Amino acid sequence: MKSNNSLTPSYFQFTVFADYGPLRYLFFSLSLLIYVTIISANAVIVLSVCLETSLHQPMYIFICCLCLNSLYGSTGFFPRLLMDLLSNIHFISRPLCFIEMYVTHTYVIHEVSLLTVMAYDRFAAICQPLHYHSKMTFRMVLLLLILAVLHPVCGLGYFFYQAITLPLCENKLHRIFCTSWAIISLSCVDTTLFRVASQFLAMIMILIPLSFVLYTYLRILLVCRRSSSEFRGKALQTCLPHIVTFGNYCISLFCEVLLSRYKTDEVNLFVIVVLSLEFLIIPPIINPLVYGLNLPQIRKCIITYVKIH
Repeated sequence: MKSNNSLTPSYFQFTVFADYGPLRYLFFSLSLLIYVTIISANAVIVLSVCLETSLHQPMYIFICCLCLNSLYGSTGFFPRLLMDLLSNIHFISRPLCFIEMYVTHTYVIHEVSLLTVMAYDRFAAICQPLHYHSKMTFRMVLLLLILAVLHPVCGLGYFFYQAITLPLCENKLHRIFCTSWAIISLSCVDTTLFRVASQFLAMIMILIPLSFVLYTYLRILLVCRRSSSEFRGKALQTCLPHIVTFGNYCISLFCEVLLSRYKTDEVNLFVIVVLSLEFLIIPPIINPLVYGLNLPQIRKCIITYVKIH
């Protein structure tokens, strides 16, 4: 269906969903279990940080925001996926498609930004301990969070505008959710330059934070080499969860960017599903597990609330 005065379709169709018969209920149950796990695990961390005054410190506030972002990204994706798994038709209206695209893209950039801010926080705490509290004030924490949340609006604003206004000749998306690259590939006009520019922008948004994080941990490593074994142990305890989280997320994001470079109708369906879901499922599950189990302050808080209730 297309509007009378425009080449742009009024809806999109997801083509990767097949008629799985009774298996659809198994896939639905597994997806629902994953979604409930993500919501529960991240909500526990958020509530622990909010309710426990001893956790009202920059590091834990950033962890709380990271979990909130996981809730944001998962809620923007899973309800639609669950509906598609049970439905016989897999259409999504143009406005809802762009809303889903906006949520997943901003979730990605927010995650990278928050992990970069957390690297700076660890750098300041370990490499400049005497100036840490004067640098990481409540005002500075708030400013860093505002920048982490709002800068995607500037970085992706023009990109989204171009993607939304492109004339489209088709409406079939060979993905399980709406992505900008999948929609761009449906355009009637030559988008080679636009695709190269968008992929360059995506890589810059990965490489700059990655470079900064590597620099901060190089400085942290140099400080730890000159310090006592007790200091190194404490530094490793606070830095290891962040290293695991950031490394896992960069791999997830790289897989998604890699997928965008190929024509999805020529890629194996299983590969499309796995690479598409990886960055939407693994980080939201890993984050609360890594921080909840490895940081004794959060673990102690969770155990205390469980015993009370």
